[in-house]
Amino acid sequence: MDWTHHRFRSLWHLPAPPAAVYAALERVEDYPRWWRQVREVTQVDDRTAAIRIRSLLPYDMTFTIREVRRDPAAGVLEAALSGDVDGWSRWTVIAHGPGSLVRYDQEVHVRKPLLRRFAVPGRPFFRANHWLMMRAGRRGLAGRLEAV
Repeated sequence: MDWTHHRFRSLWHLPAPPAAVYAALERVEDYPRWWRQVREVTQVDDRTAAIRIRSLLPYDMTFTIREVRRDPAAGVLEAALSGDVDGWSRWTVIAHGPGSLVRYDQEVHVRKPLLRRFAVPGRPFFRANHWLMMRAGRRGLAGRLEAV
């Protein structure tokens, strides 16, 4: 087993229409305004941004995201990730009752040396850290969408 390989999936139920949720998610440069763990986003070009994140554990992660798929009709935003993690992430937004269901999938290999060194004993902590970050992201986006 490769202990530096991670797959994550999060589901967010949001009381907003899919078009509004998708519009918020495609504006990566606005993430720090509603997602406190996304500390900094620097736009590189119209399809690429550098991101710095930090959740509960005392380390930052920095990586570049490059858009590989933007499909509003299907509700899909997909990006390639490189830097402290290499891999991909995908948002999928669909109608669900009066609101939306957002599915976040991510598959990455950790490249940050500190995290690689603690890959085995730290794995449950890294997964919990990711879960806390995603929970805060759902709450932040829900609040952002209510304010609009």
